[in-house]
Amino acid sequence: MKMPSNLDSGFCPLGQFPCGNLSLCLPQLLHCNGDKDCPNGADEDNCVDNSGWPKLFDTIQSSRGNQAIQEEEAHEYECALDVYPEQCECQKRLVNCSSQGLHFVPAVSSNLTTFDLKDNRIKSLPDGVFHRYHDLEKLLLQNNELQSISHLAFSGLFQLKMLFLSDNQIEVLKAEIFKDLHSLKWLILDNNRVRKIHPGAFKGLNSLYFLYLLNNSISTIPSNSLCSEMPHLNWLDLEGNELETIHNSVFQECITVLVLRRNKIREIEKQALTQMHKLADLDLSVNQIGKLSPSLFANLQELQQLNISFNPLHDIPHNQFDMLPNLQSLIIEGIEIPNINNRMFSKMANLSHIYFKKFQYCSYAPHVRSCKPNSDGISSFENMLANILLRVFVWVVACITCFGNLFVICMRSFIVTENCTHAMSIKSLCCADCLMGFYLFCLGTFDIKFQGEYNKHAQVWMESWECKMVGSMAMLSSEVSVLMLTYMTLEKYLCIVFPFSHFRAGRGQTLGTLLAIWGLGFFITVIPFFSYDTFGNFYGRNGVCFPLQSDSSERSGARSYSVVIFLGLNLLAFVTIVFSYSSMFYSIHKTGAKTAERSVLSREVTIAKRFFFIVFTDALCWIPIFLLKAVSLTKAEIPGTITSWVVIFILPINSALNPILYTITTSSFQEKLKQCLQSKRHQLQESGKSFTLVSIHTNTA
Repeated sequence: MKMPSNLDSGFCPLGQFPCGNLSLCLPQLLHCNGDKDCPNGADEDNCVDNSGWPKLFDTIQSSRGNQAIQEEEAHEYECALDVYPEQCECQKRLVNCSSQGLHFVPAVSSNLTTFDLKDNRIKSLPDGVFHRYHDLEKLLLQNNELQSISHLAFSGLFQLKMLFLSDNQIEVLKAEIFKDLHSLKWLILDNNRVRKIHPGAFKGLNSLYFLYLLNNSISTIPSNSLCSEMPHLNWLDLEGNELETIHNSVFQECITVLVLRRNKIREIEKQALTQMHKLADLDLSVNQIGKLSPSLFANLQELQQLNISFNPLHDIPHNQFDMLPNLQSLIIEGIEIPNINNRMFSKMANLSHIYFKKFQYCSYAPHVRSCKPNSDGISSFENMLANILLRVFVWVVACITCFGNLFVICMRSFIVTENCTHAMSIKSLCCADCLMGFYLFCLGTFDIKFQGEYNKHAQVWMESWECKMVGSMAMLSSEVSVLMLTYMTLEKYLCIVFPFSHFRAGRGQTLGTLLAIWGLGFFITVIPFFSYDTFGNFYGRNGVCFPLQSDSSERSGARSYSVVIFLGLNLLAFVTIVFSYSSMFYSIHKTGAKTAERSVLSREVTIAKRFFFIVFTDALCWIPIFLLKAVSLTKAEIPGTITSWVVIFILPINSALNPILYTITTSSFQEKLKQCLQSKRHQLQESGKSFTLVSIHTNTA
């Protein structure tokens, strides 16, 4: 059944589709999304893509339905053969000798119709081994040890309709090896070692409909032999072979389904498909095709399904699909399309299903009812943040992060402390962490801005300077925070582990170090802007604009750089912090062991708890990031949902908790805050007394 499109819906605007027979239109994103949004549920009807071979296969199977029923009924009768091996089973004229460890073809009555010899150890088929079985219709020889087939092995099998030879070790198909199989419709040669097909190998297969040659080693196909030797060939499956070039005149008009998936195809000559006027399904996926001729599909007027997914195509001409008026399903998954535009898909009026690598591309095919994927796990058709929890908590985490750090900055500015260099470091850390809060506020703001129609703006957003600035803000915050924590930890480490050393950073030295850290963080952040050819769109590869996850489309320079940052610099900083706090605790414990005072032990437990929580929060933040980055480098499929949760909840952990760990919960800060509050209260009380005395004096006067 043809999918309805907006082109024939009449009253629906571009990008919307009707709810069946109701005069109600819904946008593309609500169709085939798993939820019934139409009152009659029509938006979820006809969502299964049965274009191409699924539809053809159903037609063929339905036409063979009566025959299948008759065969099934035949199995109910007793054996009608006089001779068959004792270890085999016989029903009517069917002999089942599967899994009997046979090394040769046993003798059976000549009037059998089905001979099942699969899962045995037969290594060869001599001349005339089946010659006497003139009524044989189905021969099953899969999963044996066949290496070669004699030239006359299948002679005399004029009624054979199905021949199964899969899972053997056949290397060569000799000329005229199937010459007597005039009635054969199915020839299955999957999972062999076929590397050479002699001209004339398929001669005599006048009725062949299905030819399966999956997972062999075929590198060339004899020209002008397929349809001339097999005039009724409809279905040709060459998946998993070693074809490198598709030459002109190899595939002819008879073929309806052509599967060339998982080969090594680099080039398809311009005229290679021009004779295939009946072709309905073409699968060229998972090859090494870098370029397609603009006129490659020019004569494929009947093509219903085209799959060119997972090829290293660098550019698709804007008129590549113009000559495919009946195409219903287009699969271009795993392909970056930098030159994508609406013109590229507008000529395919009957297109009902389209599959992209990125859901953002769906906005360029608004006339297609079913477009996949609907989401990358981070963003969706409707919202920049796909999950409602993320959309709420991005504001919650942003508020907590900003409020906590701004509070510490204000309090540290008003409260005078003896160690002003440490306060300077803390305020610098809070400034860096505050940037993470601003980053989350920006995400929340743009999420609201694009609410309900994010897909229209997704591509422009990820390529915009706003996205780059937001992402670089998060990177600057993350790296400066990491470097600042490492510096503060090393400073504390030197003071505690080497108490008699002369290292005590002064105001000028501390200020210089902080400026150097911010300078280094800024330099790390802006390096990806220096060369687009090397780094690509480093900050705009997802909706949250943070370069955490690697995939196959990431440029090698960007991948190497992110590895250096996340698995190099940040991992080294984390190890340094863990080692330093462990050494500090050991030093304090060693000093405390020399005395048995309860106060010393209590202080040691307090310090241990504090150090544990500092290291624990660092681990809670960084270890998931390290793991996510490492796993993504193995090219394993990581759901975008994980990335979004890491960015919203995991990445800001340190930024949100640092004010608590390094300021609010410290005894020195609490004491200073208490003294400051007491001083303010005392001043207010003194002011109140003075005001009372003045009032009394005035009244007395």
